[in-house]
Amino acid sequence: MKLTLLACLLLIVCQSGAQITTPPSLLARSTGKLPALAYGLGEDRLGGAKMGYIDTNILLRVIDSAENRYQVQLSRYHSAYIDKSFIKPDSAQIEKSFYLTNSFMAKGDSAFDYVSISMEERLPYKTYMEINPSKIVVEIFGVHSNTNWITQLQSLQEVKNVYYNQVEDDVVRVTIELQHRQHWGYSIGYKGKVLQVKIKRQPAKMNIRYLTIAIDAGHGGTNSGAGGSVAMYQEKQYTLLFARALQKYLRKKGVKKLIMTRTTDTTFDNKDRILFLQQQTPDYVISLHLNSSGNTEINGVSTYYKHIGFRPLTVTLLKRMRELKLNEFGNVGNFNFALNTPTDFPNSLLEIAFLSNEDDEKKIIKPKFQADVAKKIYLGIVDWLKLVK
Repeated sequence: MKLTLLACLLLIVCQSGAQITTPPSLLARSTGKLPALAYGLGEDRLGGAKMGYIDTNILLRVIDSAENRYQVQLSRYHSAYIDKSFIKPDSAQIEKSFYLTNSFMAKGDSAFDYVSISMEERLPYKTYMEINPSKIVVEIFGVHSNTNWITQLQSLQEVKNVYYNQVEDDVVRVTIELQHRQHWGYSIGYKGKVLQVKIKRQPAKMNIRYLTIAIDAGHGGTNSGAGGSVAMYQEKQYTLLFARALQKYLRKKGVKKLIMTRTTDTTFDNKDRILFLQQQTPDYVISLHLNSSGNTEINGVSTYYKHIGFRPLTVTLLKRMRELKLNEFGNVGNFNFALNTPTDFPNSLLEIAFLSNEDDEKKIIKPKFQADVAKKIYLGIVDWLKLVK
């Protein structure tokens, strides 16, 4: 196709002699592996700032095209951008002037709490966490409320309250208050035309031995990561050594449920890692990496999170890692790393030290340092559990 979808639409309108009073648009559906909405067209090495992942088959109104993304109108005053590979036209769909929410249901089963929001259409949404007190917030775009009751059953264990507000003419904000201070994760998606939030409960036993912990050795295979300054080994080799050391130490401490995203030098796309981890439903995910900079003087350890509800563990982790006489590079929030993006489980990225710094690299290559890092990660998790009990 030489013409874009929007260009074709505009050509049809012009040929018909119709007056254009609003920007031409095309109805489409989200598709592909973990489609995501972005706030704008900005880019960095990790991609643009993400509003968040959305489900597939969501109705979107495409209003513009820029480079490799479409701009989509979410509501009257809100738009977002989505990669063109995540869009498929829906020529059979006739857009309604407005859509409605219907009744809500909040209930639990043996493992999770669920908040289900009945809808007329699979509409776009964004979701985020709030703290003090802990809340899950879902904003649904392009919808008017027709919700006149929210049924809440006594089978709920983690959900404290559910309520909504029509914050704009066509935006409904749903607030889910939680019982515990710590966010333990949640997933969101459509079941037919019901938008469902599946909420993890706090583990019954707040002891590291009873947690399911996933260890991600960053990079691997064709994705080699950073290179060393002296030893010249690649990041993918060392992250696997640190992951194995952590696995060994956690087993020694009685942690029986351990998940490894890779155990060999294997190529494993980050989106596939996310999908794999979502199926495993761990209680905590740590992704191990080694940092690098064009300035060889920069060194130190850093921890990263995207969602504010997952920050506490990155703080205790950084504090313990500093005991290894590493300089502090910082605790970084709203980080746009793929494995920090899921809301499904508490997660943190640990950049252990800088491969590009000679002094840091001398530590990194030593098996004793790898074992010491494993011990500090363990202690950081234990400290976190004490804080959130």
